[in-house]
Amino acid sequence: MKFFSKRKSLEILDQIKEKSKYKRFLKFIIGCFLVSIAYNLFLAPNDLVAGGVGGIAIILNEIFGLDYSTIILIGNVILLTISFIFLGKEKTKGSILGSLVFPLCVKLTSNINAYITIESSELLLAAVFGGVLYGFGAGMIFKAGFTGGGTDVISQLLNKYLKLSMGKSLLCSDGSVVLLSSFVFGTNKLLYSIITLYIISFISDRVILGVSDSKAFYIITDEEVAIKEYILKYLNHGVTVFNAKGGFAKEKQTVLMCVLPTKEYYKLKEGISEIDPDAFFVVTDAYEVFGGE
Repeated sequence: MKFFSKRKSLEILDQIKEKSKYKRFLKFIIGCFLVSIAYNLFLAPNDLVAGGVGGIAIILNEIFGLDYSTIILIGNVILLTISFIFLGKEKTKGSILGSLVFPLCVKLTSNINAYITIESSELLLAAVFGGVLYGFGAGMIFKAGFTGGGTDVISQLLNKYLKLSMGKSLLCSDGSVVLLSSFVFGTNKLLYSIITLYIISFISDRVILGVSDSKAFYIITDEEVAIKEYILKYLNHGVTVFNAKGGFAKEKQTVLMCVLPTKEYYKLKEGISEIDPDAFFVVTDAYEVFGGE
């Protein structure tokens, strides 16, 4: 068993970043362009506000006629300054690149509607396809280890000072922007914006985590031997046995853990029910499985 000092761990992290930095940067650039295309092609022309500084830019453009990319750049610079003051240098460093590159990409793709025309009356299509493209690009940015800057800073401030989870902090920051849009564009556009926001969140998670093609079973049963034999001999998959103790009764028990392809999920689920109808088991998605035979 190897034990690493903090210094050694940091060296390993630096090596990982150095080894894949060009690939990560390429993913980041592609992600920024995809988000920008979705923004200029689907969101902004249809007044679909999916949160963030980009959403604020759509609102201010409607009220004052200001350029989207200019508002995003100014907003990001202000938020970077706030981040530096309240969150410190290290936290701010990770947001600088995204805060500058994203508004540049928005500017470079601002005339995309001259080449691709989407009917403004088809709001549902704009919400769905805009959300998918935006979410795919955002997922690539996050997976590359970068952020888009913007209201991510506000989420970190809420997390630090109000002790809200990052999920709740993001909901508060982006949700406030989306809610504000209803006063400018009306309730109808608000509902479509919520659809877009949900799709963005769902797709970006799928890009970051991948699509699960395996399931992990955690099984507590009185028929341990029979279920283990069923998995090993008839499903031809391995089983790991954990020693555990009940939190309430303090009784010792064993937990069987098995990972198998999603297409065989039904066979194991029904097999457990047939062998031990009283078995307790939990099934989760296994996004990446390495090693084993």
